[in-house]
Amino acid sequence: MTDLTTKRIVVTGGAGFLGRAVCRVLQERGVADERVFVPRRRDYDLTIEADVVRLYETARPDVVIHLAAEVGGIGANMAHPGRFFFANMAMGLHLVEHARRTGLEKFVHTGTVCAYPKFAPIPFREDDVWNGYPEETNAPYGVAKKALFVMLDGYRREYGLESAVVVPVNLYGPGDNFNPASSHVIPALIRKCEEARLAEDEEVVCWGTGAATREFLYVDDAAEGIVRAAEVMTEPVPINLGGGQEIAIRDLVSKIAAACSYSGRIAWDSTKPDGQPRRALDISRARDLLNWTPRQQFDIGLANTVAWWRAQA
Repeated sequence: MTDLTTKRIVVTGGAGFLGRAVCRVLQERGVADERVFVPRRRDYDLTIEADVVRLYETARPDVVIHLAAEVGGIGANMAHPGRFFFANMAMGLHLVEHARRTGLEKFVHTGTVCAYPKFAPIPFREDDVWNGYPEETNAPYGVAKKALFVMLDGYRREYGLESAVVVPVNLYGPGDNFNPASSHVIPALIRKCEEARLAEDEEVVCWGTGAATREFLYVDDAAEGIVRAAEVMTEPVPINLGGGQEIAIRDLVSKIAAACSYSGRIAWDSTKPDGQPRRALDISRARDLLNWTPRQQFDIGLANTVAWWRAQA
């Protein structure tokens, strides 16, 4: 087991939603603040190889926890498929290659549920990740992220680079991204329902049919799983991190409307895509390898997220 308190750790994306939670867990583990380096985009553009070289020279990490990503909801993925592929592929490519060159002890990669095939059997099992093409709207992002699974496996076998790969489902929680241009489903719906309540709108319109299903993981639970992987894993075996509850989007909207005290009508724009038909993860590997299971009850986590958003107003 890796004692992270003795290591210099770079957390890419450490100033973001998931990154802040990971840094909190590291702090709870006893990792001193001065041992954690969070590169900011204004200083290090990780899609540029020279900036990645400079990051390794400056931070001299023993462990890299790679959380940085360019990502968004269905709309953002449809608008920026080229950018999302390039940015996520380039960041991972440079970071892993220079991990090898500098003799990094361990690289932790955070994948995405978008890597799974569109019609993967439910619940998604890690062995099925290559058994088909991802859902089209987010395929460029998903393929770029899972290509790094192969890169890390190759680098482990050829160069001995220790690594870990976790595959979290859709995240939510306080501090999430509520920007309507790039937010994921829960913050987007919370903002939509809150704004409709305040404006006394009689109706909100949601994308798709509401029939698709999703699973959600509270950000603090995800962070705990990622840090556990950094501590105990040495090989890049993909490990699902899921919340344990599959829910239809129509039921999710009802829960969010209730949490926001919005009582208007919910209308569905079926000209917009649903995205992947179903998402639910098998997390038995996380239980076995990481001794990890999610702890946050979904309705309470949802209430916490609504309360946080209201506090920002």
